[in-house]
Amino acid sequence: MRILMICLTMLASPLLAQDSEPAMTGARMNSILLAIDPEAVQRGITTELTIDDVPIMVIVDEPSDRMRAMVPIRSADGLEPEELQRMMQANFDTALDARYAVAQGRVWGVFIHPLSPLEREQLVSGLIQTVNLARSYGQAYTGGAQHFGGGDSNGIYRDLLEELLKKGEAL
Repeated sequence: MRILMICLTMLASPLLAQDSEPAMTGARMNSILLAIDPEAVQRGITTELTIDDVPIMVIVDEPSDRMRAMVPIRSADGLEPEELQRMMQANFDTALDARYAVAQGRVWGVFIHPLSPLEREQLVSGLIQTVNLARSYGQAYTGGAQHFGGGDSNGIYRDLLEELLKKGEAL
């Protein structure tokens, strides 16, 4: 049995290695972002792009191996306790990989991830979820990737995900 396990491990390792992507870097991420939005603008460690008319800032900190995608949603001034509670509830169950946050006097949709292990599909999915948080603020408060109903949201999310993945397919 032990020899079988060793053989299976040896056979599986090359197969798994073929599917792995190169480590995410600032340059690779910027290439993906430019494929998504050819009009994206890079300023230092920040890239600004637009997905479906929603502005996104992506910040890369390579020395810390972190990235953050941020969508401004609204001013935090006048934020009602019920809204704050609803955002925290969404962070627990419907926001998925993106999160609501309050910083610098604003409410944000954010996706934060370690940089080097981030895969292209995770990046695109995180961007879409962040856009969906901004769009659904005040209503569904959802990242949009998973719903437990027969509505249209899953189809809309999948269509956008497929479109963006095709744009960055070669990267």
